[in-house]
Amino acid sequence: MSRITFGLIGGRLGHSFSAPIHHRLGITDYALYSITKEEVASLLTKREFCGLNVTIPYKEVVMPFCDELTETAKAVGSVNTLVMDENGRLIGDNTDLFGFLYMIKRVGISLAGKKVVILGSGGTAKTAVAAAKKEGAAEIVIVSRSGPVTYDDLPEFSHADILVNTTPVGMYPDVERSPVDLTVFKRLSGVVDVIYNPLQTALLHQAEELGILHTGGLSMLVAQAVRSAEQFMKKQIPDETVEEVLAFLQEEMTNIVLIGMPGSGKSTVGALLAKALGRELIDTDTMVEQKAQMSIPALIAQEGEKYFRDLETEAVSEAAFQTGCVIATGGGAILRPENVRHLRQNGLVFFLERPISALPTEGRPLSGDLCKRKELFAARLPYYLAAC
Repeated sequence: MSRITFGLIGGRLGHSFSAPIHHRLGITDYALYSITKEEVASLLTKREFCGLNVTIPYKEVVMPFCDELTETAKAVGSVNTLVMDENGRLIGDNTDLFGFLYMIKRVGISLAGKKVVILGSGGTAKTAVAAAKKEGAAEIVIVSRSGPVTYDDLPEFSHADILVNTTPVGMYPDVERSPVDLTVFKRLSGVVDVIYNPLQTALLHQAEELGILHTGGLSMLVAQAVRSAEQFMKKQIPDETVEEVLAFLQEEMTNIVLIGMPGSGKSTVGALLAKALGRELIDTDTMVEQKAQMSIPALIAQEGEKYFRDLETEAVSEAAFQTGCVIATGGGAILRPENVRHLRQNGLVFFLERPISALPTEGRPLSGDLCKRKELFAARLPYYLAAC
C-alpha cells in the first residue's frame, strides 16, 4: 500500500461520503481505503500516514496499536480517529460521540431521564450507549441477535421512549427492510437511525407516518468528520461549518423527483433542470420502454396495465436508489405506496400541475379524452398531494 496522508479505512466503503465531506473542509488529499485486517496491522505498525478515520469493522481492532487513547475513546470503547502527534505517537480518539450528540440535539431529541432501546451491539451501539449515559438516560437496553436481550424480547420494552438503530438493516441497497416495526412501541418520542444512505430509511419513513420525532445519520457523519478534521489540520473549525457542509451534502445527494399527470411536462422540465444543474436525468417511462423493448402504449395493449405497473415499480426502485439526479416519473407511478417510499428515500418530490385541457392525449392510452382526463385527475390528485 502506498503512503497515506489522510483517509478512511474500513471493510466495504463503496457508498461512504467521508471523502467529499473532508474535501469540502479543505483536506483535498483525503481518500478511501478498503483494506483487510492484516493490512490494518501493517499500516498501523509502519505508521506512514498523518491522520485516519476508522469505520466498520476496525474501530476496536485499531485500539491496541495506539500509544494513547483519549478519555472519550476510553468511555466509548472504540476509536474512529487516529492522529500522529508531534512526537510520532499514535493517538486514538472517538469523534462519533460528538457526532451522535450533535445529531439528536439538532432535531430536539433528548435522552435525559428516558428509557432508551438501542438496536445492535457493535461500535456504533457503544457510541449510543455512551451518549445515553452522558445525557442521563434513565434506562438503557441493548438489543441484538445473540445478546441477553434479543428481538424476540422487544414486546417487553414496548414502553421505551427512544429507539436507536445502529445496525445496517435498511442501508443501501437493502432499503426495503426495517429492523423493527415501530407499532410495537406505545410511547416513543424519538427515533434515531444512524444510517445515512438512503437519507430516509424505511424505519424513518414509518416514524414520519406515526408522527414521531426522528433523524437519520447524515448530520452525525458530518459532525464527527468536522471534529476529526480539526485534529488532522490542527486548527479549530467554526461551529457553523457543520451545518454548511451538511446543507451542501444534502443538496448534492438529494434527487429532484417530478410527479404529475401524463403530459404535465415532467420529461421536458426534468431535462431543463438536469441541464441547468449539471445532473443526470432519469426518466422512468424511458426505463420501462427499454426493459420491455417496446413503447408503453404497445406494452399495455399487449401485456395489460398490471404488467406495465410491475415494470414501472422496478424502474422507480432502480432510479430512486441513485443520488443527485433528476427523476421524471410516469403519471401513475404514485399509485403504488412502495414507489412513493422509494422516491422519497433520497428525493425531494415536486408535483407539476398543468391545466387539464392542455394535457396531450396522443400516445397516452390511460388518459383518453377530456372527460376521462378530468376523472383521472380527480382520482389521482390525493395521491399527488400526499407524495409531494
